[in-house]
Amino acid sequence: MTSSAWRGGAAGDAAESAAGGVLSAARFGSFARAVHADAATWAAARPGRRVMGAWWRGVLAGVVLMGLGVAGSGSAVAQPDRRQNEPGQFDFYVLSLSWSPSWCAAAAERRDGRERDGRDRDGRNRSDPDRERGGTERSDPQCGARPFSFVVHGLWPQYERGFPEYCQVPAPRLNREQVSAMLDLMPSPRLVFHQWDKHGVCSGLSARAYFETVRKARAVIKIPEIYHEPADPLTVTPDEIEEAFVRANPGLPRTGIAVGCSRNRLSEVRICLNRELGFRDCPEVDRRACRRERLTMPPVRGG
Repeated sequence: MTSSAWRGGAAGDAAESAAGGVLSAARFGSFARAVHADAATWAAARPGRRVMGAWWRGVLAGVVLMGLGVAGSGSAVAQPDRRQNEPGQFDFYVLSLSWSPSWCAAAAERRDGRERDGRDRDGRNRSDPDRERGGTERSDPQCGARPFSFVVHGLWPQYERGFPEYCQVPAPRLNREQVSAMLDLMPSPRLVFHQWDKHGVCSGLSARAYFETVRKARAVIKIPEIYHEPADPLTVTPDEIEEAFVRANPGLPRTGIAVGCSRNRLSEVRICLNRELGFRDCPEVDRRACRRERLTMPPVRGG
């Protein structure tokens, strides 16, 4: 994400999306709406902080002005796909497989940083007992006792250039059974909800059909044996990871897979699939792959 302060929020996700490709008017609109939503959520949770509420409104106004400036610059703005954000209108999928130990290691670092500061997420001083038990932060379910390696981050409809997002606002609601049924592949209810809201509705499928497609897409991919449950940290190159997946998945082209990284850790592997869930190339996704020389893969917990 482009801002640690917004990590996990709608605005942070939209900012990450905008950073991943060329800015379009439609993409900017999604970003501005996400900033507004995060500001409203923040203000509702903290009704007494009027000064900060005014600050948020100032940030939003600045973002809008920035967007208008970019939109007026002509060549800086990519023309949106003519189907932009029409549910069911897209060219292919990206299946994103997140390396869970990297996510959990980063989450632990963020938690430890807050504990060192002696403050919780609301900025209030913690008591010593709160610090000893990790404060009031709820742990991510995927970072609990059960070990996870590669988990499904999401299945994302794509255009040949760019991608749709938030195609229906508000998105149709998921029921508890639909969420629970996906926790073996996507081990966080919040992740399931978010992926449906941002990407799933753009598939044009019902929630049931979309998550069945997610499961089928995951079944297409064979994880290289070396990455099943490493008990020790691995030091790898992006090319080594891609080559391992290509060898394990006949028909997967090198231009149909991209490795993502966060700092010096492997964050995810993105694999491009056509609408029938066959392998295909995706030059634009491949161009945005991690360029670091070497990456660390933290071990699977309990591996």
